[in-house]
Amino acid sequence: MENNDFVLLHQRLLEWYDCHQRHLPWRARPGQHPNPYHVLLSEIMLQQTTVSTVIDYFNRFTERWPTLKTLAHATEEELYHQWQGLGYYSRARNLHACVKRLVHDCGGQIPQSPEALLQLPGIGPYTAAAIAAIAYDFPIVPVDGNITRVIARIASLQTPLPALKEEVCKVLSPLRPTRAGDFAQALMDLGATICKPKQPRCDLCPLTASCLSYQTNQQHTIPRTTPKPLKPTRYTFAFWCENKDGDVLLARRPKTGVLANLVGLPTSDWVNDPAELPPILPQWRRVPKPVKHTFTHFHLIIDCFIVKDLQISDTFKDHPDNFHCYPIPTLMKKVINACLASRNALPGLFEQLNAG
Repeated sequence: MENNDFVLLHQRLLEWYDCHQRHLPWRARPGQHPNPYHVLLSEIMLQQTTVSTVIDYFNRFTERWPTLKTLAHATEEELYHQWQGLGYYSRARNLHACVKRLVHDCGGQIPQSPEALLQLPGIGPYTAAAIAAIAYDFPIVPVDGNITRVIARIASLQTPLPALKEEVCKVLSPLRPTRAGDFAQALMDLGATICKPKQPRCDLCPLTASCLSYQTNQQHTIPRTTPKPLKPTRYTFAFWCENKDGDVLLARRPKTGVLANLVGLPTSDWVNDPAELPPILPQWRRVPKPVKHTFTHFHLIIDCFIVKDLQISDTFKDHPDNFHCYPIPTLMKKVINACLASRNALPGLFEQLNAG
């Protein structure tokens, strides 16, 4: 991108942003300085998650932990509990590690440069650039999905995703925008509200005069895409094991891996072939319909069973009335609801299972 082209684009975009910016709870109002803690928290929450989903979580977090130091002193259990439903739980673990390091090693101050931010847990190149630009006006342009799409259309870049993002980074890396935070957020807002993936509103765009794909009528076909590989499917059993007092067996997931440290019903190992699942015992009562859940890289099919006895290590018991006290992911809420529905549909089932 030539410097003269960038200067004109920069000016037009900021003029548009000053009139049409989205009002988001983590953004500074015009004339105010950004709150670096709000910027960091929102950027970590926004990783692979939409703005509309994050808003409520951000508001709840900042109401409960209004400063970086208060969040650093939260327990992991408390943080996971507030995070449940937001998904990608490794972000919660990394966020906790990040704020604790900032408090213990950095005096509670969030670094201003992307290089220093990259040393923190859970902070990659995009997040580091976004925090530096938005919180401190560091002259850098972060590259997320919205910005990739906007720049690809303006420059008519033909490289398909995902390699396109690297090309956009090369286009933007020499640029040193003034009002860097506003410029980055203006690109994000333009991509989210005008330069949409489908049906872009070119009639409302302030950059059509600079947009090569618009001039060649390619805006609907850029960014180019490559076919995504099929996601594999994995399989597991989940067990509802309830005693005479109504307490249900629960298990905490391992400290690493998918759904790390979260709580739910015990499961068998997650396997790639249903033939590798354990044998079904005659006394197990199968829940009629399997639960299906999709993660980023695979699908999971869970057959649920209501059982009397279960020998699985690292489990504990509690009453369903207390389930809200635990960090239970969306997947396990589906499983619990399926088991409860089956349990309640069979009067006398637990008296039969627990007889004798």
